[in-house]
Amino acid sequence: MLLGACAGAPQTEPSVAEDAASQERPAAEADDPVEGFASPEAEIRYYLDRLSDREFVETYGGEEHPRTWYTAAEALGQIGAPAVPHLVPYLDSDDPWELKLALYALMLASQDPSVTSRTGGEYIRLGTVLDERENAANRAIARDWWERWHHLWD
Repeated sequence: MLLGACAGAPQTEPSVAEDAASQERPAAEADDPVEGFASPEAEIRYYLDRLSDREFVETYGGEEHPRTWYTAAEALGQIGAPAVPHLVPYLDSDDPWELKLALYALMLASQDPSVTSRTGGEYIRLGTVLDERENAANRAIARDWWERWHHLWD
């Protein structure tokens, strides 16, 4: 059952970023710094600054099945909704590596439940991920999604 506000107060929905922040940490801690970072914005900036760093990766899966873990993109994807508007300018990157990782991070971040609950389940569904040959097609997909949903961050 949905309860309305008292005395006819206007109902406004929180932005996706506000909604994500409140879901990720208890409300009493929402303004506290992220562990190891001065603020959530500092964490986002830290990982954005490393998207183009080809050495900022790890390997997992053992010797028989080595896989690359794209640390910055994965972290930004885990941050979710708050990272989305910060990643969008990277869609204009001329660096194929950075663009590939920004697209991947956007795809992951757009799957944040606080985003998909507001978009009716729609998130950035890239074709082939982490392949620089697919950057142009994936950029078009991401831009189309952002055009439809950017108002959630306004």
